[in-house]
Amino acid sequence: MGRKKKEDKESGPNSKCPDNTAFKQQRTPAWKLTLTPESVLTSFFIIGLFCLAVGISWIVATTNVKQIWITYSDQCSNCTRLRENSSNSEQPCSCSVEFSVKEKIQGEVYLYYGLSNFFQNHRRYLKSRYDTELLGRNVTITEKDSFCTPFTTYKNGTPMAPCGAIANSMFNDTIKLIYHSDSNRNVEVPLVRTGNTWWSDKNVKFGNPKPKDDLVKAFAGSARPPYWQKPPYALDTLDPNNNGYINDDFVNWMRVAALPSFRKLYRRLFNEGLPAGNYSFHIDYNYPVSKFGGKKHVILSTLSWCGGKNMFLGIAYTVTGAATILMAFIMLAVHLKKRKPKKHSFVR
Repeated sequence: MGRKKKEDKESGPNSKCPDNTAFKQQRTPAWKLTLTPESVLTSFFIIGLFCLAVGISWIVATTNVKQIWITYSDQCSNCTRLRENSSNSEQPCSCSVEFSVKEKIQGEVYLYYGLSNFFQNHRRYLKSRYDTELLGRNVTITEKDSFCTPFTTYKNGTPMAPCGAIANSMFNDTIKLIYHSDSNRNVEVPLVRTGNTWWSDKNVKFGNPKPKDDLVKAFAGSARPPYWQKPPYALDTLDPNNNGYINDDFVNWMRVAALPSFRKLYRRLFNEGLPAGNYSFHIDYNYPVSKFGGKKHVILSTLSWCGGKNMFLGIAYTVTGAATILMAFIMLAVHLKKRKPKKHSFVR
């Protein structure tokens, strides 16, 4: 009698035991993979051929990318020495770097700036920002203090906008591309200043404070970061819609790099392609890099379906595919040598 009550209790409506079904009691039919030499060798050959195809395609596409890379911090040595002393930060310095394009570059051309030995992935640097402020919402000084210290307020209590070490260290060199035509005329190549960011960054992660139609009033009561030469509402004097926290240069800088040597998109050429000839970069040199042993680069590059000029993934896929196929041939040889001969039956 007691045993029957116990069974009823375990199977009753208040029971915590799983239902007596094939699925919940793990009685469903199961499929167990059986590894045979044929299936393993076939898988190895398919994976190896796939990696080889991707790797070779990647290398071919990357090889067709045209790129011009110039380290201008070495060629602008006078400005580099001038910027070593922070007291000379307000003194303007410009330099020109000449180069030539031997053959016409076809397709859309992108202009990047690059930095070496700059650790944007440092933890204290990485967290020194306040995303609520960058969304355009009004925040108090105490809320920003824990995020942006020590770039929160000035000694007189005036808040910095935007706050934080990332915003304060924004790249601020001005780069112009000049074409020297055969008629001894210097023509400035038109560059596109907007549309160079991720859509999600420009439209979701960043926004200007209210009133958005009057940024001078929106940023009233705050001051630009110490290393900035212009306030946020005057970053782009040619396009009033490219100012404040939605400025393309600012948005690209705030997307921090994972490695100490990186490049960020600066401009796009207005016309597709770049004719052969003599060119020069005219640079307003503002950003100091000598104190941390860094270098500055300017890069002209086209793109392919796999991005810019980067051979690493292509080589990695090719080596992986070749190693996989080689291993498949070794296993095939071992299998053919070690397999047991089939027994033949004779019928009299």
